[in-house]
Amino acid sequence: MYLQISNNNEQKHRMTFEQLNLIQPLLGPLDKMGYVEPTPIQQQSIPHILEGRDIFGCAQTGTGKTAAFALPILQMLDAKRVGPKSGIKALILAPTRELALQINENFELYAENLNIKHCVIFGGVNQHSQVNALRNGINVLIATPGRLLDLMGQGFIKLNQVEYFVLDEADRMLDMGFIHDIKRILPKLPEKKQTIFFSATAAPDIKKLADGLLKNPVSVNVTPVSSASELVEQSVYYVEKDKKRSLLQYVLKNNDIEHALVFTRTKHGADKVAKELNKSGIRAEAIHGNKSQNARERALAGFKDRTIRILVATDIASRGIDVDRLSHVINFEIPEVAETYVHRIGRTGRAGSLGVAMSFCATEEIPYMKSVTKLLNKKINVVESHPFA
Repeated sequence: MYLQISNNNEQKHRMTFEQLNLIQPLLGPLDKMGYVEPTPIQQQSIPHILEGRDIFGCAQTGTGKTAAFALPILQMLDAKRVGPKSGIKALILAPTRELALQINENFELYAENLNIKHCVIFGGVNQHSQVNALRNGINVLIATPGRLLDLMGQGFIKLNQVEYFVLDEADRMLDMGFIHDIKRILPKLPEKKQTIFFSATAAPDIKKLADGLLKNPVSVNVTPVSSASELVEQSVYYVEKDKKRSLLQYVLKNNDIEHALVFTRTKHGADKVAKELNKSGIRAEAIHGNKSQNARERALAGFKDRTIRILVATDIASRGIDVDRLSHVINFEIPEVAETYVHRIGRTGRAGSLGVAMSFCATEEIPYMKSVTKLLNKKINVVESHPFA
């Protein structure tokens, strides 16, 4: 049985982080980072996590989920006075390297006044520095499933002391085929632990996985995942894959677009699109997980102050991008998961401003576009008058 909580009713009173009973060593960094008041997912999750309850959280990208679990976990670990020799007390599983790195960066910021060690592990890179960090002793481990299983198999990681387990972006985890890895990891965790489960959707397979993991959980649902703002004018351009870059240049030159966020599925794709735009005289930067933190910050700052006209981003790297008066979002590639489309176009049409969302759909992406229209339960305007139709 789930205790249901949602934010369908407007908050009557503004809340502060102090009112969530967070300790001063956490409040300082939050203040420094400019966190003014907790988001709905933070307001509704943090008190229950501090009480020791399991959580099933359904919330879209950019709602503040990382702080919702990181802050209470850090507070509870601090109360237990853990040290480097205490072992791994918290495990956070994330589907991608980009998200794992982002979660780790947040832990770094939140825990600056605490004596709690954390590290991040992911595949695709040499394991040497990751193994060294593990050997030095850590309390919080942020991991992608494949590298976690690899290092467990080599004997570098034991999960028998884990007290807090977070499964983040569970829907993407399943979509990427990690269910078998998760099923191999779960038996290595202690039976007695607090589990926090976050997903952007509550599809049947997600609920089934959650039901097997959670004990008497609190269910927090902060946003309807199938809604798109009525302030966003949506359109789709049908175009063959090899003509998309030409179409993008055409659209940018013929639609009076001063500022746009362009989404690609891959990091390589983001780099390629940005390079082509710059070649054609359109100032663009790519932002993704392979870029250094400094490079990402520079690109974002340039986009915000409008010295960079086009920011090309992957979905994970785009999290946290909040730009005033962003007029256009362009889906250079249609996302495989329909809810991701809603997350993307939600970057425009904010704070009462009108926004425009354009999508470029190749033949092989038509099934993804059909999923989007089914989720939105509305037809999207098809633009036929373009040279690459």
